[in-house]
Amino acid sequence: MSDSYEPKAGKRASADADDSCRKKSKKSDREEKYNPYLAHLDQDSTNGYGDEPPPDSPFSGLKRRATTATQAAKVEDSAYNPFTGKAHSQQYFKILETRRGLPVHKQRQEFLDKYQSTQILVFVGETGSGKTTQIPQYVVYDEMPKMTGKLIACTQPRRVAAMSVAQRVADEMDVSLGEEVGYSVRFDDCSGPKTLLKYMTDGMLLREAMHDHDMSRYSCIILDEAHERTLATDILMALLKQIAGRRSDLKIIVMSATLDAQKFQKYFNDAPLLPVPGRTHPVEIFYTPEPERDYVEAAIRTVLQIHASEDEGDILLFLTGEDEIEDACRKISLEADELQREVDAGPLVVYPLYGTLPPHQQQKIFDKAPGPLRKGGRPGRKVVVSTNIAETSLTIDGIVYVVDPGFSKQKIYNPRIRVESLLVSPISKASAQQRAGRAGRTRPGKCFRLYTEKAFKSELIEQTYPEILRSNLANTVLELKKLGVVDLVHFDLMDPPAPETMMRALEELNYLACLDDDGELTTLGGLASEFPLDPSLAVMLISSPEFYCSNEILSITSLLSVPQIFVRPANNRKRADEMKSHFSHPDGDHLTLLNAYHAFKGQAASDPDSLKTWCHEHFLSFRHLSSADSVRAQLKRIMETHGLELVSTPFEDKNYYTNIRRALLSGFFMQVAMRESSGKIYRTVKDEQGVMIHPSTVLRADFDWVLYNEFVLTSKQYIRTCTGIRPEWLLTLASRWQVAGKSLATWLRQVLGLFQHGWCEDVVRCGAAAWVDVVDLPCSSCNALTIL
Repeated sequence: MSDSYEPKAGKRASADADDSCRKKSKKSDREEKYNPYLAHLDQDSTNGYGDEPPPDSPFSGLKRRATTATQAAKVEDSAYNPFTGKAHSQQYFKILETRRGLPVHKQRQEFLDKYQSTQILVFVGETGSGKTTQIPQYVVYDEMPKMTGKLIACTQPRRVAAMSVAQRVADEMDVSLGEEVGYSVRFDDCSGPKTLLKYMTDGMLLREAMHDHDMSRYSCIILDEAHERTLATDILMALLKQIAGRRSDLKIIVMSATLDAQKFQKYFNDAPLLPVPGRTHPVEIFYTPEPERDYVEAAIRTVLQIHASEDEGDILLFLTGEDEIEDACRKISLEADELQREVDAGPLVVYPLYGTLPPHQQQKIFDKAPGPLRKGGRPGRKVVVSTNIAETSLTIDGIVYVVDPGFSKQKIYNPRIRVESLLVSPISKASAQQRAGRAGRTRPGKCFRLYTEKAFKSELIEQTYPEILRSNLANTVLELKKLGVVDLVHFDLMDPPAPETMMRALEELNYLACLDDDGELTTLGGLASEFPLDPSLAVMLISSPEFYCSNEILSITSLLSVPQIFVRPANNRKRADEMKSHFSHPDGDHLTLLNAYHAFKGQAASDPDSLKTWCHEHFLSFRHLSSADSVRAQLKRIMETHGLELVSTPFEDKNYYTNIRRALLSGFFMQVAMRESSGKIYRTVKDEQGVMIHPSTVLRADFDWVLYNEFVLTSKQYIRTCTGIRPEWLLTLASRWQVAGKSLATWLRQVLGLFQHGWCEDVVRCGAAAWVDVVDLPCSSCNALTIL
């Protein structure tokens, strides 16, 4: 099947259309007058029209950064929308009434007083207080961004939260998503020239800062969910602390859902603190008497038991990732149907929630539970099965029962062996408390912890370690260099990482030629930082035109940037493996991914109406392939912007797949393993770890050298997503790399038992077992024959 899907080579496609959410409309004269991107041309270069709006503005009579809660409420209550000029809808006034019932509304004036009198404010709002949706709106009414030409940014650690909250706030402000309220997440921007308030992932704001070191587009930046301490949030806090010293006009709000805010206060030079209580009821906690052997099965069993025997109220179940969640949703739905027949339970609907779920499916979690099947029957129930995004980022009304197995997926980095993995790990006590608190939003609730009370008290750590202390920092260092940070050692991070971790990152970037020997950003490094990718992927993509396969590497990069495209359901694994074999390429998994993508695109071109069905029949994820297609389009635009040519080797050329494999190695030469004499065991080159190739690979068995994308830690050490390579390629693609304290050339000769012949730089296999090193024919040093 490997040769069945022939890609179209050669021609560069035209630029893709803009995102659908970017609507274009004819502006009225008044809208032109208030265009935030033209305001800086007015007489007041910093404040557009100054601190007071013109007479025809809905904000007439208000003074910027001096409004009161009463004045803002009067504008909110008016018949006409102050941002669009259109009449408010009836739905707007219903939502407004609900908004004013949130705990944060009672302290609106107190918030404004503190906000207006200080540059940096720490805001602690318990989950359910309304801080994420309301505080940015309070700021909009006080900043009057149409006058200043500057936006308000509100960052979120997760894309799901940024997208769903933006939609909610757009509804609350009675505007269209993508217009006055927008969002920006990796590979998806839904904002435009009219945008006043933008929700975005912390990583996206960081990328903006690379090109605008003073973040001059913004008058106020709100860091929400700061307690999660993501890598990007920690860097943003350090950057904003510096920017605040240069820009006295910039306001900064740091929002947290936990009460350990004193650390944030101290970090920001004793910034004022404003706490707001949540709207919570008592929650009864239950523990298991003994540890659960299979937490997923125990969780499913608990959900069904609640549905069969507890009073009405929705259920929130926490699991660790997409596969677990989808499998649990399927099993709960099947068992619930059986319960309806056996014990006359009410109807039950199950909704998943995780990061890669499309926005329209994410919104289903806010649907009401179904009613009884018949008059007088038992009411229905909603179950939301979520990752830890539902701990604090999103509030789901109606949740009365929480099932907490006590695990989440966490990124762990070991700088000694230079391995970063996503591991299922126990949560912290703080996370457990946040999860339990979700049950008491609307009435007294119950939380079922699927671990013992002893484990909670003695085994769980108090707080989850900040991501910066458990991550590979190569991408972070590249970003900091692009941001103009010279002294990394003294960069004022809240929790500085270990020096060894920082040195590993600098070393890795030097090997990739992104930093020179003095630690300065190279031309390649500057270009790599333009891509929202890990440095290895970015370097691979930038190098791919040299191998005449940038079209294919662009596709592979996109496929590696989304979750697994091959679906392998637990109840049909044999059939799924059979279908995968149709796409498999003997040289490895990357080419197998490419084959599947070409088949997907071919089907989309020939019969788009049946594409979803075709994906289902071939055990491919339509959603993830579609996401990869979207990612590809956006990476393609970046390549075109920077003049990177999109080319392909003719498919009939014998070097078509070889060129792709060499291009893969150009970015991943530090992730190479060689087979040991024992047969199944490989040893990684960079840290000499004994590993096995993951069972999911399609790589044929006779490759002695492989590159890999993932290091998987389970009961054994596996490498996953592998492609076979030839070791001689390393010398031309990784000339800067030091292995075991030696140059790569010296190390490779020793490992392979090569003859020493002068200054030869390349290695080729001669015969079945003998090796010589040569450069070109004729080789003046050894006169060896080149056999390719």
